Amino acid sequence: MKKMMMTLAAALMAVSMNAQVYVGGNIGFASVGGEQGDDETVMKILPEFGYNLNDEFAIGTVIGYAKSKVGGITKLSNLGFTNVNSESAFIVAPYVRYTFLKAGKVNLFIDGGVDFTSGSKGDYTALSAGLKPGVAVNLADNISFVAHAGFVGYDMVNPDGDNNNVHAWGLDLGSNNLTFGLYFNF
Repeated sequence: MKKMMMTLAAALMAVSMNAQVYVGGNIGFASVGGEQGDDETVMKILPEFGYNLNDEFAIGTVIGYAKSKVGGITKLSNLGFTNVNSESAFIVAPYVRYTFLKAGKVNLFIDGGVDFTSGSKGDYTALSAGLKPGVAVNLADNISFVAHAGFVGYDMVNPDGDNNNVHAWGLDLGSNNLTFGLYFNF
């Protein structure tokens, strides 16, 4: 058992010495208001872990939490949710990143992945698959500022109940898909 643990530790050290592991994440916030008091506030905390395979490709995942609060008219009732004015959700989003332009300290990339969300009070699941463009600005050797803006792909929400699924296919450049964060590269 001792030999196996030492071999595993040595293998992990060898991989991490040559690896470009990064950790960080994004924080997102959006507030939408209307004249009839149907305001909505969304907050996301999205820690992220990844591994640079080479200069162009990386793999990673986001494991996070989102909270939304709806005031006035409950928009979620159109999706089968009743009497829900606050919702918490767990998010898992693995991705593959392709960096297509490196210009000095600025890198432009696109993430292709699948996002899975599970909500608690409304008892729903959501799935999206698509592309998210982004930019990384290398502030120092080990620190990068990263922003994502937009989404193109497929979204599907499956509330609890029968015959009430909602799905969409297209491009979304709204503020709900705008996130900022910091990455620490090891």
